[in-house]
Amino acid sequence: MKHNEEKKPADSYYKLHTEAVDDLVGATEENTPKYSKEELAKYKSTRGKWKFPEKLKVFLIKWWFYGAVCFFVFMGLGLYLGDQLDLLFVAAVIMGMVGDLLINRFLRFTEKMPGGSKRYMMVTLRGAKGFFCNILYAGVLLFFTVTLYGAINGLLGSMGGYLGVEPVGFGILVTLSDSLLLGLKGMFLKIIADAGRK
Repeated sequence: MKHNEEKKPADSYYKLHTEAVDDLVGATEENTPKYSKEELAKYKSTRGKWKFPEKLKVFLIKWWFYGAVCFFVFMGLGLYLGDQLDLLFVAAVIMGMVGDLLINRFLRFTEKMPGGSKRYMMVTLRGAKGFFCNILYAGVLLFFTVTLYGAINGLLGSMGGYLGVEPVGFGILVTLSDSLLLGLKGMFLKIIADAGRK
């Protein structure tokens, strides 16, 4: 502190600016100054300028988690589990756990409005029932994915090619299967809602 500065009385540090508080409390549409959108845009965060579309964000989240399941289960446990059915069963259980504990929670956490992420989830129940249903759904999802692998390899086999199981491709195929099943669910619910209105 410089010597030439005047010392302020101790009570001035605790003086409240009650006029400013009163102005904020009494602010109405009439006594609030108007600013243009350009002026207000100067003070907005620039974070929102590079937004991903919500569907792409959900696709990438699911693709990454399902690819991680492939890496740890098929490429890791696959060395120790010799039977293919055992490996698929373990994969379905782990996919269901990842879906319930990681993917759905992440989607709920990042949703903008309450319940906005439900359209991207097959199982919207929470708790033990939701956990069990997600494991069952993962079994169905894995069945669709294996069928899709079989169809692709049947097509590539006629041309002398083969699509192996690896995290990137597996994540894409599982996420596409999930999107297909969610689309069928949405269509089914719409048919029921239309029938209920009639």
